[in-house]
Amino acid sequence: MPARLAFLAALSFAACVANAANVTVAFADPAGHALTDAVVMLEPIGAPLAVKPMQGAQIAQREQQFDPQLMVVTVGTPVSFPNQDTVKHHVYSYSAAKTFQIKLYAGVPHTPIVFDKPGIAVLGCNIHDGMIAWVVVTDTPLWARSTASGQARVADVPPGSYQMRVWHSSLDDAAPPQVLPLTIGAADVERRVRLGPGGIAK
Repeated sequence: MPARLAFLAALSFAACVANAANVTVAFADPAGHALTDAVVMLEPIGAPLAVKPMQGAQIAQREQQFDPQLMVVTVGTPVSFPNQDTVKHHVYSYSAAKTFQIKLYAGVPHTPIVFDKPGIAVLGCNIHDGMIAWVVVTDTPLWARSTASGQARVADVPPGSYQMRVWHSSLDDAAPPQVLPLTIGAADVERRVRLGPGGIAK
């Protein structure tokens, strides 16, 4: 995997009610193809926004793969890991965002894993080396992930100063998201920013 995420992002603002904006980030890889499952998080500078833990989050093991391979959750979210295979799995993460082990098991573990601080957790299985998944843990409610079109849309973003964090699994292991400053004014309608492996080019 490359040491830094290589993509281009066209960032646009569409004005909406109550002095908020819809932020759409269009991700593409260096070849110009749409980049799926890139994550964008907008963190306000100053007073943080309140987040609530999500309910019903689960990452299953099916056909000796994690399903889904990428999950975005808010801080404090419990995630269950049901094993739907006929073989046992040993799920683990040694990431700074969350370190845990669910030792060799079948069925559904009794206690879900609570992801209690922001960051990127890389998951693996001690029995099946080809299994890998990522949990992106965010402490802001303003986040989105890109679809097959390469676009991620964050709705109803209030005016203010933000850190925009962007992440994709092509980063090395649990590398932190890339960060750039972002200011949304009450009159913002459209803005474009190009991101690349060398930094930011407007």
